[in-house]
Amino acid sequence: MQPFLADPNKTKELLARHDFLIKKGYGQNFLIDPSVPAGIAAAAGLGPEDTVLEIGPGIGTLTQVLAAAAGRVIAVEIDRKLEPVLADSLRGFDNVTVVWGDILKQDIPRLLAEHGVTPPVKVVANLPYYITSPILMALLKQAELFSSLTVMVQAEVGERMAAAPGTKEYGYLSVSVQYYAQPRLVLSVPPHAFLPQPKVSSAVVRLETGGGPAVQCRDADHLFAVAKAAFLQRRKTLANALAGYAPLGVSRDQAEAALTQTGLDPRIRGERLSLAQFAALSDILWAMTHQDDKEQKETSS
Repeated sequence: MQPFLADPNKTKELLARHDFLIKKGYGQNFLIDPSVPAGIAAAAGLGPEDTVLEIGPGIGTLTQVLAAAAGRVIAVEIDRKLEPVLADSLRGFDNVTVVWGDILKQDIPRLLAEHGVTPPVKVVANLPYYITSPILMALLKQAELFSSLTVMVQAEVGERMAAAPGTKEYGYLSVSVQYYAQPRLVLSVPPHAFLPQPKVSSAVVRLETGGGPAVQCRDADHLFAVAKAAFLQRRKTLANALAGYAPLGVSRDQAEAALTQTGLDPRIRGERLSLAQFAALSDILWAMTHQDDKEQKETSS
């Protein structure tokens, strides 16, 4: 088993040994502060009974610590040029399986089944900044496969994920993430913890996914469309924002009526609504637009 890699000299030596060039296009920033991988593993609450799905193991810095704490690690890596690097850094870690490919193109239930793993598993990842939201939402839409997700993201993104209504950080990402999971900021990570150093700070967020969606609604996609309308032009009143978002197909009068039925002032702005209020508003708007569709069909028949 290799000594843990979270050290600037060991990292540079490993990269030099394999003539590996860091690729900005893949958001490759490697951890060199040993307290960070240890903190991530602790935040994930790993034990020998756990299987971890790691996304983007990179050169294996975090992977080593996860393998020491968990029973098994399945790591999905997109950059095939890292194959000799990972073979080196993970030598002796017999409970790690590396899967080569894009996590967004993986059939995760099939992937787990092929490796004899029964869900739920724990996701742990240092997510590339440039593609954080697509990966996160793709995973959360399959939340039943995971007992938790512990992810490192750009600090600003972490704050938005965990933001409460009425704060400047609260927005579409807050609503969509909190629909599927309960996020909690657990660790701050400064730029100097990485090689090369990013220009921004990072944060580790733990998301609890058990128990299904946080609220009940007729149509989750419609709920997200309502939230998107609310935050696309957050300075507008919510009635104007809803009426101005063509995909919803609602008039100003319908928007005002729906807000009133929800018990809200039509002049309110979207940033003031809780997830439960968004869900209630979405259901009323959904019923209005589908009733209109039904009436039009009956009239034309």
